[in-house]
Amino acid sequence: MEENILDCVIIGSGPAGFTAAIYAARADLKPELYTGLEPGGQLTTTTEVDNFPGYPNGVTGPEMMMDLQKQAERFDTKVLYEMITKAEFSKEAGGVHKLWAGNKEILTKTVIISTGATAKYLGLDDEKKYMGGGVSACATCDGFFYKGKDVVVVGAGDTAAEEATYLAKLVNKVTILVRKDYFRASKAMIHRVSNTPNIEVKFNHELIAIEGENSLVERAVVINNQTQETSKIDVHGIFIAIGHKPNTEIFQGQVDLDANGYINTIPGSSKTNLPGVFAVGDVQDSHYRQAITAAGSGCMGAMDAEKYLGELS
Repeated sequence: MEENILDCVIIGSGPAGFTAAIYAARADLKPELYTGLEPGGQLTTTTEVDNFPGYPNGVTGPEMMMDLQKQAERFDTKVLYEMITKAEFSKEAGGVHKLWAGNKEILTKTVIISTGATAKYLGLDDEKKYMGGGVSACATCDGFFYKGKDVVVVGAGDTAAEEATYLAKLVNKVTILVRKDYFRASKAMIHRVSNTPNIEVKFNHELIAIEGENSLVERAVVINNQTQETSKIDVHGIFIAIGHKPNTEIFQGQVDLDANGYINTIPGSSKTNLPGVFAVGDVQDSHYRQAITAAGSGCMGAMDAEKYLGELS
């Protein structure tokens, strides 16, 4: 019995994955897309998306993901609500890559990895309660909604400093909560924070709870971890800026990763160190992390996969 070897499998279902699927399907690669545990990716946890081109009145994250999925399916992408749990990549050009979804084995000539990155949170129950109602992990995505209001940023690294200085241009006041008595951010970012008049830094302070009505943030409850004194800050938005974790666990030891676990791609392409394996979206982009840049790289992944297959034949 002849084994069924696919031309293209896409792992992940955010803007990168679905855009890759649209392009791969239109190139007649008959892709199969495995959604993973979070169909639609991080955007499904976002209420309003106002910065994606083509939606003049904005759109909710889940609606946008459904639109992308329908477009991919229109060109006969096979969308499977399953999770790839194991991968064995070939190191040979023209080799067959093996993937598993549970006990099901999948054979494919190309793999487009679009598993994304997961924002790190503090682990407070209130973060989930107020998610989409004032709690966010992306200032460039959601900062616009807090124009003229007060917000809190939690974090001590470059991410927190960047989010705070970006928000400072939009909001009335930014309070940064830093758990220790120093920043971990670069000197340049610390300088930028200290030169922004509407940013206040509270060292040795931690967020311990969030309060509000109707699932909308109204106050941040913080503790001074030196004096154990608690206080409340009236705010409308709380931005958790303690970094992201790329979803690359099952690829470790095979695909080249950087020090933070992001997949290394050849600049100007989606190619990894392995022939026929491509990486797109936030799983290889620790810098921009936007839906539109993820979608663009998804297009690159599908075109790179199509070219790779064309060169084999």
